[in-house]
Order: sequence, then C-alpha cells, then structure tokens
Amino acid sequence: MIDRRLFTHFDWGLLALVLLIGGLGIVNIASATASYHIIGTAYYVKQMYWIIAGMLLVVTFCSIDYHLLEDFSFWLYGVLVFMLLAVLIVGKSSMGATRWLSLGFISFQPSEPMKIIIIMAYASYFTRTPSLKGLGLRDLLYPFLIVAGPVLLIMKQPDLGTATLVFLIASSMLMFVGIRLATFVSIILATIPAFFLGWHVYLREYQKERILNFLSPERDPLGSGYHIIQSKIAVGSGGFLGKGFMQGTQTQLHFLPEQHTDFAFSVFSEEWGFAGCLVVLLLYLCLIFWGLSVAKKCNDSFGKLMAVGVTAMLFWHIVINIGMVIGLFPVVGVPLPLFSYGGTSMITSMVGIAILLNIRMRRFMF
Repeated sequence: MIDRRLFTHFDWGLLALVLLIGGLGIVNIASATASYHIIGTAYYVKQMYWIIAGMLLVVTFCSIDYHLLEDFSFWLYGVLVFMLLAVLIVGKSSMGATRWLSLGFISFQPSEPMKIIIIMAYASYFTRTPSLKGLGLRDLLYPFLIVAGPVLLIMKQPDLGTATLVFLIASSMLMFVGIRLATFVSIILATIPAFFLGWHVYLREYQKERILNFLSPERDPLGSGYHIIQSKIAVGSGGFLGKGFMQGTQTQLHFLPEQHTDFAFSVFSEEWGFAGCLVVLLLYLCLIFWGLSVAKKCNDSFGKLMAVGVTAMLFWHIVINIGMVIGLFPVVGVPLPLFSYGGTSMITSMVGIAILLNIRMRRFMF
C-alpha cells in the first residue's frame, strides 16, 4: 500500500518552478528556431515532448524509495564506465567528437547520466565511510579514483565541458563532506603541474584555441572566436527591455551560432533584455536555494549528500553556461538546464529534480 503521506509532502512548488523555467525555454526555442527551414517536428515541440518524458520519469522515480539507489549506485557506476569505454570503440562520431552510442532506435550519450551516477556513487561512499575530522590525502584516494576514470574517458571523446562538470560536482560534494585545511592547500599546489599536464597531453588543439580565444576573441574573429563575439553582441544589444519576441537581429539573421542549444540564453537576452534576464536568474536562484533547503531538511546522510550533489550539478551548469555566453568562461558546450534544447540534457536535469522531490517527500520517514 502506498503511504498517503508521500502525496501530502510532495513539493508542488518545486515542480511548478521547474515547469516555469522549462516553459520559458520552450518559448525561447520557438523564437530561436523561427527562421529555420525545418522538415518535420519543430524543435520547440520536441522540447515539449522531452519535458513530458521527464515528467513521466519524475512520477516513476518518486514512487520508488531513493534509499534503494544506495545499494545499486556502484553497479550503475560500473555500467556507465563500461558504456564510456564502448563510446571510444564503437561510438558515433559527429563534428570531430565521438560521444554517442547507437542503441538501434535511439542514440545515447553516456557522459550525461554520469553526472547523476557520480552523485549517487559519492553519496553512497561517504554514507558508508563518514569522516568526522575532515578528509585527509589518504581519505581522498578512493574518491579521486571514482571520479578520475569517468573524467578521463569523457575528455578522450573529447568533451571538455561535461568532464569539467563531473569533476566540479564531485569536488562540491567533497567540500560539503569536509577537507582538512592542510590537505586543501596541498591539492591547490598539486593542480599547477596537473594543469600543465592537461594542457600538453589531454587538451585537443581546438580546445586550446577556445581557451586562447576566450582570453582574446579578436585573435580569430571569424573562426574560433566567432561564438563569443556574436554572443556578447546579442547579450549587449538587448539593452534593458530587449528587442521583443522574435525581433532579435543576431538570432533571426543567424549571426548567433548554436542559438537554440548552448547559446539559448543569448537569444533570450537579446529579445527580453536585462529585465528578462533578471527574471530567469532569480528563478534559477530560487531553484538552487530550494535544492539546498531539501538537503538541509533531510534527516539521513545519503539523502543529504544526494541533494547537495544534484544542487551542485544544476548550479555549475547555470554558472558555466551563462558565464560562457557573456564571455567570462571559454566556450565548452554546456547547456542551460531545463532551458536549452536537448533531450539528453533535459532528461538528466529532470532526473536530478526527481531526486530532490523524492528526498523531500520522504523526509518525515527518517
């Protein structure tokens, strides 16, 4: 029998906030793709389908006690690592990257769900091996190995944006668990040779160009610096109130690249201006604080760590994407959660929201 208290404690406010952000994203995608010559289903309609699919996942996931994930987290982790290896061997290549596995009727990008799986794996590990005095270097060895494998495999695809996100999510959870000051200083000092090694060994030439052009986009205004320059023009030209729905020249005249995916916020900025951007940022701020509230009110360690991890995932997506489109960060191909077009990204975000809703529903039971 289903406990009726679960329905009583369902967080309708969080769900409404998510659907509001998703609805704004659909409107924005409709404008961003209005001038496309589309054969078949329009992009904004497909995005609606993905949101509906995400809602079905939310309903399904919320009917299962999230504590069951603790027992299966490392099994799921092993499956995803195997899939990441398979991508490098038999994956589909597109635009110089190999990130997809073909499953017949659908293509699957294993690096996206790895964001969720790394949250589950870390939450399970630190629940079973709690640290009362903070983590030392020896304590960090196993957590480092857990995250290092997926990060390196994702970088080999290559997908620097997703690899960075997986690493930042894991790092945020480590900071929440607690790291000793001496250990933290040692890690900072160790990052210097790590950056040197990463630059000369793991980064591809186009990734280096993105970083160099981020520092100086004018180096190649018609090449790898083009994205940042056009995005900053779109954001800046919106002014205070924007140019109006479907009136953005950067968007409608196709100066802005990837305008319905990675640069969806640039489209919104041009059409709705500073005022519209402020509304979206406030909605995202509410979402982050809502996630932290779920973590604070959770009564068990596993749920608390899961909530922190999901909130960190959403936070870093938002920060990196918006920082990217206004020129604060390099262009690394990170979508804006619940807002940018993309099925895999939407499903990953909705699974994260489902985890928060699941934890909130069951907070009275422990």
